[in-house]
Amino acid sequence: MRTHHLAAIDLGASSGRVMLATFTRHDADPAATLTLKEIHRFPNNLMHVDGHETWDLDALEKHILEGLNRLDASGIQLDGIGIDTWGVDYVLIDEYGQRVGLPVSYRDNRTEGVMARMEQQLSREAIYQKTGIQFMPFNTLYQLRALSEQHPEVVEKAAHLLMIPDYFLYRLTGKLNQEYTNASTTQMLNISTGDWDEDLLKLAGVPRQWLTKPSQPGHSPGLWHSPRGRSVPVFSVATHDTASAVVAAPLTGTHSAYISSGTWSLMGIESPKAFNHAGAMHDNVTNEGGINGSYRVLSNIMGLWLFQRVCRELNIQDLPSLITLAKNVPPFTYLINPNEDRFINPPSMVDAIREACGQAGEPVPISPAELARCIFDSLAMLYRQVAVQLAKLQGEPLRDIHIVGGGSQNQFLNQLCADTCQVNVSAGPVEASTLGNIGCQLMALDAVKDAAEFRRIVATNFEQRHYLPRIHEDFPIHWRRFQALCHANEELAV
Repeated sequence: MRTHHLAAIDLGASSGRVMLATFTRHDADPAATLTLKEIHRFPNNLMHVDGHETWDLDALEKHILEGLNRLDASGIQLDGIGIDTWGVDYVLIDEYGQRVGLPVSYRDNRTEGVMARMEQQLSREAIYQKTGIQFMPFNTLYQLRALSEQHPEVVEKAAHLLMIPDYFLYRLTGKLNQEYTNASTTQMLNISTGDWDEDLLKLAGVPRQWLTKPSQPGHSPGLWHSPRGRSVPVFSVATHDTASAVVAAPLTGTHSAYISSGTWSLMGIESPKAFNHAGAMHDNVTNEGGINGSYRVLSNIMGLWLFQRVCRELNIQDLPSLITLAKNVPPFTYLINPNEDRFINPPSMVDAIREACGQAGEPVPISPAELARCIFDSLAMLYRQVAVQLAKLQGEPLRDIHIVGGGSQNQFLNQLCADTCQVNVSAGPVEASTLGNIGCQLMALDAVKDAAEFRRIVATNFEQRHYLPRIHEDFPIHWRRFQALCHANEELAV
């Protein structure tokens, strides 16, 4: 029998956690057991500093060390540590390893208008052909252009650029590493070479010496030395949390799609090839890096962020009761396009939703239950739109959708997904990004052969719920309404 103890540091845009995984395989039995235990969970709150929305990296580092130190004090001998976080955000450090400038969040408004200005210098088509990455105003490409325009003095002082998980790996080990899956979210990585694109770096004002060629996940750049004198390998896993979540999603083939559901809903397929042709660009599909040479062909959907913000503004604590009330609101009465830029970080999400409905000539949701129903129905409609786009890209229909992450606990939204997409839906595991982080470590340790084997282990050890599609007779009418909303938004964007 062989047992591995592994720590996963999983940071989301609203919270973080340090988790302990215990993996045991009996020599005479090919079956394996995998368990998770939460060691430390903590909030991740934005701070307003010097007019910008920023991350509190020092607080996050303290929480990370608190979780690891608890494990060390318990006497558990860790075989590895892995870190995954959200994408697109970065940290600059100088030649002495000290931070330079502010760790600004993607929800900051500093990139307003930057994307349009850059496209006047290099066309949208050229950028997409180079990167295959979805156009979003907060992509790292536009954040760095905003930085170079607004704070050139910071650019002068910096020596290295690290994505958020690479920064924390550096803080634990003292080693510089730029990991591929998170680097692919920047819209600066050339999809053909897997290296940084020189033209885009120049366009963003990024010195080439800040960066080295991104490394594939599955190796240990350095060691964390614990207070009790233990040296633990820190693995460069699939450091983008969605990339890790996909590793743990129980996909069964090219007919399977996933939704990594949380603050964002990332919906896509795993593909051996990228799609960066004109049709994919029209649908704003992104081709982010996966493990073992795969691509995460997906769309970023403004997920439960809308619901979280509404509940926070209205001081609603009992979310299950609100969801129950939303079920009783007539379906598809209120519709918005959740991916409108107005919902990225408005002063009031409630006002933004009501304003969007009013401007589109839609009924306006007033009560909390109506607002919640509007969000869930609109997300489900957007899931259907993306499902249609993905089926068109791969040339075959989707047969099932696997919802993973914290949002997979929302049974009402899961059923709406099955209903609108008219396919079978499974939900779980909840801690998908943590599990994928662990899976990458196990593969690096040769304890698990590949992602397919790890997915079978996850499916055996963690519960899934299943949802069958129901028929809504008046759905075609509501679908046409939603498509008209999306088309109107496209026209406005042009």
